[in-house]
Amino acid sequence: MSARLRTAPTKSALLNLRKQVRFLENGHALLERKRELLTRLVYQHIKEYQGEKGTAHAALRKAYRWLAIAQLRMGDRSIAQATLGATPSTSMKVLPRRALGVQYPSVEATVVAPQPVGLLGTDPSFDEARHSFAQAAVHLAELAAVEMALHRLISEQRKAQKRVNALKYNIIPSYRKVIKQIAESLEEEERGTLFQIKRLRDAGVKKRT
Repeated sequence: MSARLRTAPTKSALLNLRKQVRFLENGHALLERKRELLTRLVYQHIKEYQGEKGTAHAALRKAYRWLAIAQLRMGDRSIAQATLGATPSTSMKVLPRRALGVQYPSVEATVVAPQPVGLLGTDPSFDEARHSFAQAAVHLAELAAVEMALHRLISEQRKAQKRVNALKYNIIPSYRKVIKQIAESLEEEERGTLFQIKRLRDAGVKKRT
């Protein structure tokens, strides 16, 4: 970084570097704010993810329980024949969402009332299993959307953290170091100039005397 910042020790260069540092400091403050907001969103989505995960697992357990009951009452062959005439039991739509510059999917999922399969010999447990699996599918879709959002927010939060650290511990200190060097060089040059002026003035006084 210091090699990139090498510049002539002039007042204009000093003023330009100070202006750049102020710009970097403002950028650091904005990035720090974004990192804080992303961290808050990450924790919110973690809590939401944990809730959706528990709900989805419970829905799956219920669905498989009803499937086991239907298998006992109808048999695997009858269930396989019944599913051939079954219509979709869910309606899903994936929509894009954006927060703090991070885009992630959002799912709108609902259970559609199952249509009769038109097959004699089906048991009410079959309809319960269909409905339970439809509910589980909705919860799994919502869980997947939250998980994807959480993954992307964590990734963006880590990027923001790296940029904040780079500015705070590397880039801005490097600029300040060069600014200090140039300021010290200009001060030394000014002291040398004043000393030469004083010598010339003293020499002129001696000649007149």
